[in-house]
Amino acid sequence: MLQIQNLTITHKKDSRELVRDFSFCLNPGDRAALIGEEGNGKSTLLKLIYDERLTEDYAEFTGVISKKGMRLGYLPQELPEAEKEKSVWEFCMEKPGFAECQPKELARTAGRMGLDAGLFYSDQKMGSLSGGERVKLQLACILLDGPDVLLLDEPSNDLDLPTLDFLERLILDSPVPVLYISHDEVLLERTANLIIHLELIRRKTVSRVTVTRSGYREYVDRRLASLGRQEQQARNERREYAKQQERFRQIQQKVEHGLRSVSRQDPHSGYLMKKKMRAVKAQERRFQKEAEEFTELPDTEDAIFVRLGEQMPMPAGKRVLEYRNAELSAGGRVLARDVSLDVRGPERVCIVGRNGAGKSTLLKEIAEELLKRQDLHTGYMPQNYEELLDLSRTPAEFLADTGDKQERDRIGTYLGSMKYTADEMGRPIRELSGGQKAKLLLLKLSMQKCDVLVLDEPTRNFSPLSAPVIRGILKDFTGSIISVSHDRKYIQEVCTAVYELDETGLHPWEQ
Repeated sequence: MLQIQNLTITHKKDSRELVRDFSFCLNPGDRAALIGEEGNGKSTLLKLIYDERLTEDYAEFTGVISKKGMRLGYLPQELPEAEKEKSVWEFCMEKPGFAECQPKELARTAGRMGLDAGLFYSDQKMGSLSGGERVKLQLACILLDGPDVLLLDEPSNDLDLPTLDFLERLILDSPVPVLYISHDEVLLERTANLIIHLELIRRKTVSRVTVTRSGYREYVDRRLASLGRQEQQARNERREYAKQQERFRQIQQKVEHGLRSVSRQDPHSGYLMKKKMRAVKAQERRFQKEAEEFTELPDTEDAIFVRLGEQMPMPAGKRVLEYRNAELSAGGRVLARDVSLDVRGPERVCIVGRNGAGKSTLLKEIAEELLKRQDLHTGYMPQNYEELLDLSRTPAEFLADTGDKQERDRIGTYLGSMKYTADEMGRPIRELSGGQKAKLLLLKLSMQKCDVLVLDEPTRNFSPLSAPVIRGILKDFTGSIISVSHDRKYIQEVCTAVYELDETGLHPWEQ
C-alpha cells in the first residue's frame, strides 16, 4: 500500500507551494488519475513518490511517503538525455526484469505492445526512435520487472490509436494499483476510478488538492455544476447587496439631512434624529458583517486563451497544398511510397498512423514547403518544441519582435491571459512545463496571424481541462490546418478530413 501523509512540496526558486498538506492512500484496484493545469506540480509529485532525488535540484518537501519494500514501476514524461544516447539493447539490459526474462516472454510482451521483438536487441539509439516507440519500449521494460505499483507520467503521449486501446486495457486490467497523469480525455473517461486534482489558485499562490472516488467525466460534470451554482449564488448575493446598499444610502442621506435641519430650539427632534442615526450606523455594521460572509466567487486556475489569427476567412477554392513524394524516408529508411495530399481552402486535416510510420517526417516536409510560400502565412508547431524554442531565453524574449514598450506591454497581457505569473514570464524557457511551452508556441502563432497552421500533436501537452478550450480555438480557426494527432476528441471535434499514413501512402482513414 502506497501511503502519503501531510505532504507539502515547495519550489526552491520562488518558495511557491505546489502541494500543501496532502494525504492519500493508493489501494489495490485504484486507477488514480492525477489531473490539473500545466506547471502545477503533477510530474513533480510523481517523481517524488518514485525517487526524491529526481526533484532535489528544484523542489523540497516535508511529510511522509511510505513505500517500504514496494517495487515501483515509473514511466517518465521525457526520457533523460543520457538515456537517449544509449542503444536500445543497452537501455533494456539495465532493467532487471528484461535481463531475467525468457525470449518467449519478450516476444509475447513485444506483441502486446505492438513492437517487433527484434527491437529489444537493436543497436539503434533510444533518441532516434519515434516518440511512441520509446514510450512502448519503456512500458514493456516496466511490465517485465513485475512492479507493485505503476506510476505513469503521460503514458498516452505519442501512442498510436491501436496502442492507446492497449494502454486502456492495461490500466483497466492491471493487477496492481496505477497512479497516472494523462491529457487524453478518452483514456481518463474509460479508465479512472479515482481523481486527484491539483490546482494553484489566486495567481498560483495557493495550492488546493481535491481527491474524489469517481470517474473522470462524473467528476468534471459535478465540478462544473458546483462551480456554476456557486457563481450564481455569489452573484445573486452581491446583486441583492448592491440594491440593499442603495436603499441604505437613501435612508442615511435623509437622516443626515434631518440632523442638519434640526433647530437648536427643538432638542426633542434632535434627540430623535440622533437615535435614528445610531440605528443607521448599526445597520451599516450589520451589512458589513453580512458582506464578509458572502459566498465566494469560484477561484479556479482554468486557463484563458487568445484567438488564433484575425485574418479573413480562407477562400474555399484556395490551393493550400499539392504535396507529392514518391519516397518518404528518414535516417536512410524508406517509410512510405507514393505519398500525396491535396488541401483546399479552410480544411482541417489530420494524419494518423502507427508509431514510426513517418507522420512527423511528413509533416515537417509539408511545413518546409508551405513556409516558402509568399501567398500564405504559415505557422508550424513541431512535436519537439526545442526545434523552435531557445531554452535559454524567457517567454517574453521569445515572443518579442521589436522590443519596444508597447510590444512588451502587449506580450505581458497575452502571457497573463494564459496564466503565466510574472515570475514565470522572466524564467528561462527550459524551466517551464511541456504545457507551458505549448502555450508559448500557440501564442506565437496567434501573434503571427497565420492563415495556415501545421501542427504536430497540438493537444498532447495540454491538461484535460485545457484541451477542450484548445479544440474550440482550433475549430473556430478560419484558415487551414494540417496536423498529426492521436487525440481522439481532437480528431472527432476539430478535423474535417482524416488520412492514415502507411507504407503505401496516405489513404482516407477507416475507423
